[in-house]
Amino acid sequence: MSGGGLLVAGTTSDAGKSVVTAGICRWLVRQGVKVAPFKAQNMSLNSFVTREGAEIGRAQAMQAQACRVEPTALMNPVLLKPGGEQSSQVVLLGRPVGELSARGYHGGRQQRLLGTVLDCLAELRGTYDAVICEGAGSPAEINLRRTDIVNMGIARNAGLPVVVVGDIDRGGVFASFFGTVALLSEEDQRLVAGFLVNKFRGDVSLLEPGLDMLHGLTGRRTYGVLPFRHGLGIDEEDGLRVSLRGTVRESAVSPPVGEDVLRVAVCAIPLMSNFTDVDALAAEPGVVVRFVDRAEELADADLVVIPGTRGTVRALEWLRERGLADAIGRRVAEGRPVLGICGGFQMLGEHIEDEVESRAGAVDGLGVLPVRVRFAREKTLTRPVGEALGERVEGYEIHHGVADIHGGRPFLDGCRVGQTWGTHWHGSLESDGFRRAFLREVAAAAGRRFVPAPDTSFAGLREEQLDRLGDLIEQHADTDALWRLIESGAPQGLPFIPPGAPA
Repeated sequence: MSGGGLLVAGTTSDAGKSVVTAGICRWLVRQGVKVAPFKAQNMSLNSFVTREGAEIGRAQAMQAQACRVEPTALMNPVLLKPGGEQSSQVVLLGRPVGELSARGYHGGRQQRLLGTVLDCLAELRGTYDAVICEGAGSPAEINLRRTDIVNMGIARNAGLPVVVVGDIDRGGVFASFFGTVALLSEEDQRLVAGFLVNKFRGDVSLLEPGLDMLHGLTGRRTYGVLPFRHGLGIDEEDGLRVSLRGTVRESAVSPPVGEDVLRVAVCAIPLMSNFTDVDALAAEPGVVVRFVDRAEELADADLVVIPGTRGTVRALEWLRERGLADAIGRRVAEGRPVLGICGGFQMLGEHIEDEVESRAGAVDGLGVLPVRVRFAREKTLTRPVGEALGERVEGYEIHHGVADIHGGRPFLDGCRVGQTWGTHWHGSLESDGFRRAFLREVAAAAGRRFVPAPDTSFAGLREEQLDRLGDLIEQHADTDALWRLIESGAPQGLPFIPPGAPA
């Protein structure tokens, strides 16, 4: 027998679908329910590698953590990784299968993936008591409905009830709720059970008359009003809002242990990927993390981080155009710390041969590390474990570039020369002992009297964050009604709201 299910849709992108999905997952697992997350199609440069070596969106990996289960490719069967304004790499069941333009994808390829997506969902529902699905963007994208496999397309095919989340902090939430339903076909509308208001500030009693009117207009109830809370984002799909950085900056933070703070500047390169690598730095008391795009902003930084990217050659050109490449070169000459991760590591090398990602051919790197990089068609997807600075380190790798290292000191399968460090390993800074040892080295090189806190647990902070999301659902949503939806589906007899979807 299939387990229950629910689709969390949104009036817009960034309405809070990922957070609400994670919160429902954590609430359910605390009730003893065996639950899994699911997102049929994700567009993100922020990805993760599962234990079986599959690449999925980081948001789904964090939702799996909310469920206290291992993430798998089944939870995010289609991942789109933008490579520019017009095309994306398509990752199917954790493996890249090619590059497609938006027109090519929506023009036919997407619909052909529906069977695979439904098979993955069915397998999860056969294994778990409940599967909480996350939509993408808005379900009322009328230009894309015909080929939709992530919103109402999957809800219709799998018989999932739908709750629509709206961000009231943006304004216009009632119009957004009504308009979302009214632009769906009659068949789709039958599955939309109701609404969840997200990020409400103030007195809920002032909102209740509007909720009553919305119920009268649509015949659909509101399943909860979630208050605005600082720092509740889990790993973002895209953008610069780093999840735990937000948590740390916007909540009570312990003062620095040492006399100085440590300033970290992250180069905001084009097509930046896995920017959550620096979350663990921001989680440390006394570490200030900021994203920069001007050379002068590196001047007072104690550590400069060049993060990963889906466009290494393009990002390298950007660093040069902005004068950041010269500023990084001066830092290296002065012995000031620089860390390159994945694409950032590749850029710090001497030479790049790329006939795969940019097809630019031979390109000179920054020439800081003794590394030559050749892009292979096969993508490296691994979960390595090793040691650095006397500490155990875990990470994950997602890259086409193959590094030929011919000098320097070994560092996490990359290398180190002086105070310039390079590695393909994402997530290494989440290993608490290694992070502290690395920050001590950086502080010494920068001449700062900074001391890492002895007890910061990055995994512990994540667990606290997920528990707070679960609390939000438990305390501010009608959980009995949500469970009835998950178990029994959308209520019968929901009214049609005209005009419906265009023919």
